[in-house]
Amino acid sequence: MTTSAHVDTFTRDHLPPADTWPALEYTLPELHYPEQLNAAAALIDDAVAAHGATRPALLTPDGAPWSYGDLLQRSNQVAQVLTEDFGVVPGNRVMLRGPNNPWLVAAWLGVLKAGAVVVTTMPMLRASEIGTLIDLTLPTVAISDHRYVDEMATAAGDGLAVLSYGSAEAADLIARCAAKSGEFTTVQTAADDVALLGPTSGTTGVPKVTMHFHRDILANADTFARHILQPTADDVFAGSPPLAFTFGLGGLVVFPLRFGASSLLTERAGPVELAQAAAAAGATILFTAPTAYRAILKEGRGDLLRGLRVAVSAGEHLPKETWEAVHQATGLRLVNGIGATELLHVFISAAGDDIKPGTTGRAVPGYRATILDDEGNELGPNQVGRLAVVGPTGCRYLDDPRQANYVCNGWNVTGDTFSMDEDGYFTYQARSDNMIVSSGYNIGAPEVESAIDQHPDVAENAVIGRPDPERGSVVCAFVVLRDGVEGTSAKRKDIQDFVKQTIAPYKYPRDVRFVDELPRNPSGKLQHFKLRDRIANTERLASAGLNQA
Repeated sequence: MTTSAHVDTFTRDHLPPADTWPALEYTLPELHYPEQLNAAAALIDDAVAAHGATRPALLTPDGAPWSYGDLLQRSNQVAQVLTEDFGVVPGNRVMLRGPNNPWLVAAWLGVLKAGAVVVTTMPMLRASEIGTLIDLTLPTVAISDHRYVDEMATAAGDGLAVLSYGSAEAADLIARCAAKSGEFTTVQTAADDVALLGPTSGTTGVPKVTMHFHRDILANADTFARHILQPTADDVFAGSPPLAFTFGLGGLVVFPLRFGASSLLTERAGPVELAQAAAAAGATILFTAPTAYRAILKEGRGDLLRGLRVAVSAGEHLPKETWEAVHQATGLRLVNGIGATELLHVFISAAGDDIKPGTTGRAVPGYRATILDDEGNELGPNQVGRLAVVGPTGCRYLDDPRQANYVCNGWNVTGDTFSMDEDGYFTYQARSDNMIVSSGYNIGAPEVESAIDQHPDVAENAVIGRPDPERGSVVCAFVVLRDGVEGTSAKRKDIQDFVKQTIAPYKYPRDVRFVDELPRNPSGKLQHFKLRDRIANTERLASAGLNQA
C-alpha cells in the first residue's frame, strides 16, 4: 500500500472528493510507476546515473553551462537549505518566483527532493495577486529571484519567510548553498503525494489551483514527449514560456531531464531574439506560440529556425495559414498541440507524417479524447461540441467547488470547442465562450483572427463578439498595427475588405478598434474576457449618456 511521506498533510487534506475526480487511465507500460516515487530523483539523480555528471544540462545565452552534476549538487544544496536552515518538512509548500534561469530549476528540484510541494508563480505577478496565492496555498517559505523579491516581500508580510537568490546578501540562497555539502538523501515520497500546485492562467476572479502528483510530472514526459517529440540525449530544448507555466515547465525542464538532453533558458526574449539564441545554442526542439512563429517570419528570419528538428506550437490556436507559412519558409512541419494546466501539458498533437495541417492532431498515446454536447453525450464525427479528455493526468483543484465544472462523467472538459473527424483528428473551433453567433451564423473568433493576421499591416489582433440589437452579436476586432502604420478610417475599411477576400464575407469584423496593445496574462495568453469587459463598460456608459467618445 502507498505510504505518504507528507508530515504536513495540507495538500492531501484539500484534494477534491474522490467522486469528483476525472477518470485516470494508465494504458501504457511506461506509465506504471513504483508506489514510492520522487519526481526530482527520477529527473536528476537517475539522469546522472544514466548519462554521467559531465553532460550539459542547462544553458544560458551569456553564462557558463551547468552540467547534470552541477544541477544535482545545487538542487541537493537547496534541499539542505530548506530543511536545515528553514525547518521545511515533507508536505510544506514552497513558493517560487523568478524568470527562466538555472537557479530556478535547482530550486524547483530541491523543493521536491525535500519532499515539499512547489507552488509556481509567474514572475510578473503583483503583490495583490501573489497574496491571493499565498492565502490559498499557505506556503512555509518563498524563494524569489532578487530582482523580483519586492512584490513577494510585500505580499508575504511578516508571516512568510522570503529567501532571495542572485543578490550580494550573505543570507542569499546561493551563498547559503555554497556552505552546504551537496549531499542529501531525497525524501521517498509516494507516487500520489502532491508535488506541484499550479495556478490556472487566463481565469477571472479567484484563481483555481491545480494539484499534481509526483507521477503526473513524469507522465507528461512519458506520453507527449516520448511518443510525439521522441527526444534523445543529443537534443537541445529551447522556448519562450515561463517555467511557472506548465507548458514551459514540461518543455524546458521535465522533458529534457527525463531524456538526458539539455535546455536553453532565456530570461526574457522577443521572438527573433529567442530564435537567434536558439540557433546560436544549436537548439533542436523549440517551444513557443503561433504569434512568435508569425513574428519571426514577418521579420524575414525564418532561416534561424532551419536548424531545428522539431518546432512545437501551443498556448493558442495555430492557424493553417501560419503552419503553411512556416513550412514554406523553413521546411519545418510545426507540431501543433493543445494542453491545459489541469492536465499539466499537451494531450492532443501529431508529428511528422501524422500531421494533418489545419487540425490540432489526435489524442496523444496514453490519452483518449472525444466531443461532448451540452448534456455530456458523445457526438459523432464532424460535429462541433466540447472537447473532453481522459488519461494518466487530470483535473484536481485545491479545495474548489469549480471542480464540478471541469469534470463531466469522468471526462476532463477543457472549455474548448472542437470537432473530430472520422480519423480521430481534432479541429479547433473556439473557446467555448468565444463562439460568436451573428444573424444565425456561428463564427469562430480564431478563424477571423487568423484572417486579420495575414494583413501585412497587422502586428496582432484579438476578436470577440460584441452584443448587437439586430444581429445578436457582431464580430469585433481589436487590432495592433505594425510600427509606422496609422489607424485611420481608410485602414479600417482596408482590413475589413481584406478579411472579406480571405474568408466568408459574413465573418468580417463589422467593428474594428485600433489599440496599442492587447491584454495578456503573465504566460502570454490573450485575455479575451478583458476585451469583453471593455465593451460591456463602454455600452453601460453609452446607455447612461456618459460616453463622450
